[in-house]
Amino acid sequence: VQLQASGGGLVHPGGSLRLSCAASGGIFGINVMGWYRQAPGKQRELVAGITSGGSTNYANSVKGRFTISRDNAKNTVYLQMNSLKPEDTAVYYCNADIYGSEYPHLTNYWGQGTQVTVSS
Repeated sequence: VQLQASGGGLVHPGGSLRLSCAASGGIFGINVMGWYRQAPGKQRELVAGITSGGSTNYANSVKGRFTISRDNAKNTVYLQMNSLKPEDTAVYYCNADIYGSEYPHLTNYWGQGTQVTVSS
Protein backbone atom coordinates (compact mmCIF):
# COMPACT_ATOMS: atom_id res chain seq x y z
CA VAL A 1 0.00 0.00 0.00
CA GLN A 2 1.29 3.45 -0.93
CA LEU A 3 0.11 7.04 -0.62
CA GLN A 4 1.24 9.34 -3.43
CA ALA A 5 0.82 13.07 -2.86
CA SER A 6 0.99 15.76 -5.52
CA GLY A 7 0.05 19.37 -6.17
CA GLY A 8 2.47 21.39 -4.08
CA GLY A 9 4.39 24.36 -5.36
CA LEU A 10 5.16 28.05 -5.02
CA VAL A 11 2.27 30.49 -4.78
CA HIS A 12 1.86 34.16 -3.90
CA PRO A 13 0.01 35.20 -0.74
CA GLY A 14 -3.71 35.10 -1.39
CA GLY A 15 -3.33 32.41 -4.01
CA SER A 16 -4.68 28.86 -4.16
CA LEU A 17 -3.36 25.34 -4.51
CA ARG A 18 -5.00 21.94 -4.61
CA LEU A 19 -3.24 18.93 -3.17
CA SER A 20 -4.13 15.36 -4.09
CA CYS A 21 -3.18 12.08 -2.47
CA ALA A 22 -4.01 8.72 -4.00
CA ALA A 23 -3.79 5.42 -2.16
CA SER A 24 -2.83 2.37 -4.18
CA GLY A 25 -2.03 -1.28 -3.67
CA GLY A 26 -4.03 -4.04 -2.06
CA ILE A 27 -6.72 -1.94 -0.38
CA PHE A 28 -9.91 -3.36 1.11
CA GLY A 29 -11.11 -0.14 2.69
CA ILE A 30 -10.00 3.26 3.98
CA ASN A 31 -11.19 4.83 7.21
CA VAL A 32 -9.97 8.33 8.06
CA MET A 33 -7.85 10.28 5.57
CA GLY A 34 -6.10 13.51 6.41
CA TRP A 35 -3.47 16.11 5.74
CA TYR A 36 -0.70 17.16 8.10
CA ARG A 37 2.02 19.75 7.66
CA GLN A 38 5.42 20.43 9.09
CA ALA A 39 7.18 23.77 8.86
CA PRO A 40 10.94 24.10 9.45
CA GLY A 41 11.72 23.89 13.15
CA LYS A 42 8.16 23.00 14.09
CA GLN A 43 6.29 19.83 14.95
CA ARG A 44 4.06 18.13 12.45
CA GLU A 45 0.46 19.25 12.91
CA LEU A 46 -2.95 18.14 11.72
CA VAL A 47 -4.40 20.39 9.02
CA ALA A 48 -7.63 18.58 8.18
CA GLY A 49 -9.22 15.15 8.35
CA ILE A 50 -12.18 13.41 6.74
CA THR A 51 -13.94 10.16 7.59
CA SER A 52 -15.21 7.63 5.09
CA GLY A 53 -18.67 9.09 5.64
CA GLY A 54 -17.55 12.61 4.85
CA SER A 55 -17.30 14.17 8.32
CA THR A 56 -14.52 16.72 8.46
CA ASN A 57 -12.40 18.57 10.99
CA TYR A 58 -9.92 21.39 10.54
CA ALA A 59 -7.16 23.14 12.42
CA ASN A 60 -8.37 26.53 13.61
CA SER A 61 -5.67 28.24 11.55
CA VAL A 62 -7.12 26.98 8.25
CA LYS A 63 -10.87 27.02 8.91
CA GLY A 64 -12.71 28.92 6.22
CA ARG A 65 -9.73 28.81 3.85
CA PHE A 66 -9.01 25.10 3.31
CA THR A 67 -11.43 22.39 2.25
CA ILE A 68 -10.77 18.66 2.50
CA SER A 69 -12.67 16.19 0.34
CA ARG A 70 -12.30 12.62 -0.85
CA ASP A 71 -13.31 10.35 -3.69
CA ASN A 72 -13.84 6.92 -2.19
CA ALA A 73 -14.06 5.25 -5.59
CA LYS A 74 -10.58 6.56 -6.42
CA ASN A 75 -9.11 6.14 -2.90
CA THR A 76 -8.06 9.77 -3.15
CA VAL A 77 -8.14 12.69 -0.74
CA TYR A 78 -7.88 16.35 -1.75
CA LEU A 79 -7.02 19.58 0.02
CA GLN A 80 -8.19 22.78 -1.61
CA MET A 81 -6.20 25.64 -0.13
CA ASN A 82 -7.41 29.20 -0.73
CA SER A 83 -6.29 32.57 0.61
CA LEU A 84 -2.87 31.14 1.31
CA LYS A 85 -0.61 32.91 3.77
CA PRO A 86 3.18 32.78 4.24
CA GLU A 87 2.61 30.91 7.49
CA ASP A 88 1.03 28.07 5.49
CA THR A 89 4.48 27.31 4.09
CA ALA A 90 5.37 23.74 5.02
CA VAL A 91 5.78 20.22 3.76
CA TYR A 92 2.30 18.72 3.54
CA TYR A 93 1.83 15.01 4.22
CA CYS A 94 -1.22 12.89 3.55
CA ASN A 95 -2.19 10.20 6.01
CA ALA A 96 -4.72 7.39 5.98
CA ASP A 97 -5.97 4.47 8.05
CA ILE A 98 -6.21 1.58 5.62
CA TYR A 99 -7.46 -2.00 5.68
CA GLY A 100 -5.06 -3.58 3.22
CA SER A 101 -3.53 -6.83 2.12
CA GLU A 102 -0.22 -6.16 3.92
CA TYR A 103 -1.47 -6.53 7.49
CA PRO A 104 -4.52 -8.23 9.08
CA HIS A 105 -5.59 -5.02 10.81
CA LEU A 106 -6.19 -1.33 10.24
CA THR A 107 -2.83 0.31 9.54
CA ASN A 108 -1.77 3.95 9.41
CA TYR A 109 0.15 5.08 6.32
CA TRP A 110 1.96 8.30 5.39
CA GLY A 111 2.57 9.81 1.99
CA GLN A 112 5.96 11.18 0.95
CA GLY A 113 5.18 14.87 1.49
CA THR A 114 4.81 17.74 -0.93
CA GLN A 115 6.29 21.22 -0.45
CA VAL A 116 3.99 24.23 -0.32
CA THR A 117 5.69 27.63 -0.32
CA VAL A 118 3.73 30.84 0.01
CA SER A 119 5.88 33.84 -0.78
CA SER A 120 5.82 37.07 -2.70
